[in-house]
Amino acid sequence: MRKIIHVDMDCFYAAVEMRDNPALRDIPIAIGGSADRRGVISTCNYPARKFGVRSAMATAYALKLCPNLTLVKGRMEVYAAESQKIRKIFADYTDLIEPLSLDEAYLDVTNSEFCGGSATLIAEEIRARIQNELGLTASAGVAPCKFVAKVASDENKPDGICVITPDKLDTYVREMPLKKIPGVGKVTMQKLQRMGLNTCNDVRQYPFERIQKELGKFGSVLWERAHGIDERELSVSRERKSIGVERTLNEDIHTFEQCIDFLPHLFEKLQERMDNHKKRTGKPVRIRTQGVKLKFNDFQLTTVEHRYGALDENYFHTLMEEAFERAKGRGIRLVGLHIGLAVNQSTQQLILPFEDV
Repeated sequence: MRKIIHVDMDCFYAAVEMRDNPALRDIPIAIGGSADRRGVISTCNYPARKFGVRSAMATAYALKLCPNLTLVKGRMEVYAAESQKIRKIFADYTDLIEPLSLDEAYLDVTNSEFCGGSATLIAEEIRARIQNELGLTASAGVAPCKFVAKVASDENKPDGICVITPDKLDTYVREMPLKKIPGVGKVTMQKLQRMGLNTCNDVRQYPFERIQKELGKFGSVLWERAHGIDERELSVSRERKSIGVERTLNEDIHTFEQCIDFLPHLFEKLQERMDNHKKRTGKPVRIRTQGVKLKFNDFQLTTVEHRYGALDENYFHTLMEEAFERAKGRGIRLVGLHIGLAVNQSTQQLILPFEDV
């Protein structure tokens, strides 16, 4: 039986800001957003969550829920550096690490000899080291498979641990709400509810053929999860797929010329991020594609990306023209540039969601 740990940092970006600025510790804060109420919240601390503030929420709405919310500009370079320190702690216990983002990862400690081979003690020691060495807190889930470990890590947040031993696995999964299963989003959950399915036990009682017919390939996955089955191995070599920058605008723009006006600044920032990536990895950035992104005032996104192996500001100009044609009179509230990376680039995708680039 495998031993999987899912470690999830507690409101990671906000926690770093509160650690570095004690004046922020006891007040509701959010990372991202902007004082003029444009843009979206990247994440927030627990005092803010008590008001209903959540990540990916529009800044204007977050400020309605919590008028005293303090907006803090994100420091992605700092968060990335802290994440690397956390990864080094993980690496002291196992080489089998699957990062999901800067603030969470799976660890397979099945064959680890640390802490007498106890996954629970390893998870507790990792959490203690993160707090003692970095001044941050993490929650953890321990289970025989990946998806259960991920669900369990959310059970006792913040700064908690939940252990699902093999003998408790079936009972734990049986009554699990389907909405907790990774991959079951809002739309899928609505469909499941129309089928009368709300818990894993409901799926167990439902004819397998009907689930497959209604949900296709995901029906088989859901059936397995409802029975506590998840045989996926950890993906230990995640590659960064792209590097990008984007800018949420204070006011909508409406002309192609206005879009082009943002290109020099965005291009400069993109070059900086590429240089930072090269310094971190010690490897040259190999470009596979170039692309641009626009978000319209009806919140629809469009992306134009073509294969092009050299960074070229003029080529972004051409891509922007193609993207702008899709506006069809709509105002534009976000402009972004990105490059797709060739294979063998390290770590995960990095497109910063903050408004000011």
